Amino acid sequence: MVRTAASLDIPASPDRVWQLIGGFDSLPDWLPYIPAGELSDGGRVRSLRNEDGGVIVERLEAFDDKARTYSYSILQAPFPVTGYLSTLTVHEIPGQGTARVEWSGTFTPDGVSDDEAITLFHGIYADGLAALNETLARHNHPA
Repeated sequence: MVRTAASLDIPASPDRVWQLIGGFDSLPDWLPYIPAGELSDGGRVRSLRNEDGGVIVERLEAFDDKARTYSYSILQAPFPVTGYLSTLTVHEIPGQGTARVEWSGTFTPDGVSDDEAITLFHGIYADGLAALNETLARHNHPA
């Protein structure tokens, strides 16, 4: 099993960031490469569609609103890994009114090297956090 993580400091309050990303069905609100999603199983399973039309099905494994974090596993996806578990957390940077968002995951590569799988998910996390930052900036300064 391998792990990767990406984090980004975002110039917005942790509560504001969590308000945008804390809902398990909120990915289409801030992640441009996930334009559509649908909840099922009482809100614990999300079925996502990526830009290529691929389907990704994920299950909410843990949720802590007070700590601003949730973890999810992948049930079905076009990714070369098994045993995927990911966590998205919004941390407060004391005294700055700024949020540090961390997206991490553990998984076992399947048919690819550890480095290839790490590069894939690190890219997804880093690109996703950059998109989150852009979404929040647009909402702060509408065109």
